[in-house]
Amino acid sequence: MKTIFTLTITMLMAGTMLTGCRSSSKKVENAQDKVQEAKDKVVEAQQELNQAIKDSIQQFKKETEEKINAYEKSIAEFKVRIANENKENRARYEKKLAELEQQNREMKKRLEDFNVERKDQWDSFRLKFNHDMEEHGKAFKDFWSKRK
Repeated sequence: MKTIFTLTITMLMAGTMLTGCRSSSKKVENAQDKVQEAKDKVVEAQQELNQAIKDSIQQFKKETEEKINAYEKSIAEFKVRIANENKENRARYEKKLAELEQQNREMKKRLEDFNVERKDQWDSFRLKFNHDMEEHGKAFKDFWSKRK
């Protein structure tokens, strides 16, 4: 009887250990699946972020190019307006217009030279460029208001 009892207990312990090992390996497998799912989600989120940044850059470039083109048209209009000024004033205005025109070209070049692949620098570039564009726009407004 003692032998049967010992054998039964041994069998129960072995069964418990085997069942416990199986559930442990199953837990590890489930955890690995969850980790892989999380990695996949991170990759997908990173791709979505990259696309959003590219879209943002393209939209920014488009809007800024439109502003720069508008400044180019303003320069042409200013040149026509100052053509009737006296020689002294016209020379002064032409010099200022040349400066504005140069700034406009530089802004256009900076925008064209910005590399879309440098996403880590996008925010700092955008902030500085927006600031410079605002200053450039103020210079245009000041030019005409001071002229009057």
